[in-house]
Amino acid sequence: MKSLTRIVLHRLFLGLLTLFVVSVVIFTAVNMLPGDFAQAILGQGATPEAVASIRRDLGLDQPPVIRYFQWLAGVIQGDLGRSFAQANFTSFTGTTSGQSSVMGQIAPRFANTMFLAGVTAAIAVPVSLALGILAALYRNSVFDRVVNIATLSSISSPEFFLAYILILFLAVLNPLLPSLSNIYSDMGLGERLERTLLPALTLTLVVTAHMMRMTRAAIINLLASPYIEMARLKGLSPMRVILRHALPNALAPIINVIALNLAYLITGVVVVEVVFVYPGIGQLFVDSVKNRDIPVVQACCLIFAAAYILLNLMADLMSILSNPRLRHPR
Repeated sequence: MKSLTRIVLHRLFLGLLTLFVVSVVIFTAVNMLPGDFAQAILGQGATPEAVASIRRDLGLDQPPVIRYFQWLAGVIQGDLGRSFAQANFTSFTGTTSGQSSVMGQIAPRFANTMFLAGVTAAIAVPVSLALGILAALYRNSVFDRVVNIATLSSISSPEFFLAYILILFLAVLNPLLPSLSNIYSDMGLGERLERTLLPALTLTLVVTAHMMRMTRAAIINLLASPYIEMARLKGLSPMRVILRHALPNALAPIINVIALNLAYLITGVVVVEVVFVYPGIGQLFVDSVKNRDIPVVQACCLIFAAAYILLNLMADLMSILSNPRLRHPR
């Protein structure tokens, strides 16, 4: 137990250290984006005095190091800052838009993205495991070849291509599902599922291939083991041998690839959300880059990085729990 606790604490420390390094990279990269927000909001006819006043009001006139540590301190306290695009610039532009926190903008969008990721995972994970187990059970058969060709085709196609193919067949030629996923907070669960299903199917086609092929490879790699041969000599059925003996020992690589694909469902949905006009964090990220809304872009990137690090950390810990040999390094 002490060894497991030490491993968990060590992984948590490495995760926090990685997140800190990533935050430095995010802040540096975002602030190197071309263009200036103050100049963009005022237009080409802006005077230097007006631009300097807005930059001073937003704190953009301070050195980057000071701005980074101010942002980091706010993140630690749960404050992601204020959106530039929603800030009040009445004295400069004549508009009356009120201030809006970055957290207030991201929270509903992130909830929508998590809903989409949850629907996709509920479809993709069971299908991937079932296809991987059946492909390993009937390896080198027609079924195995067909599944491998189908998954290789889906993994080789860009997300936007798969999205438009599904829109063509399921929304245009056969109007079974809506082509636009314009959901809102007061929408019922059934209608929300209906409008989310098309982007969820697109993401399912993308992530199923990775998980299915890893499941198949991990199980086939164990089928030549002596204990598998002993189970066969006992007269156990091939399906029972795979489910009761091979699959538990193949969980570590399968868990890792599932975690990576779940992270992709949160961080890699930008293209799919833009194609289906899905109001998630990916769509907000694209709009914020276009508007040069630096605090929102930084917050979105940090959430993406934190999701990857957290899910990889969870996969690492679950692999250790599923395989006691990993708790004692050689």
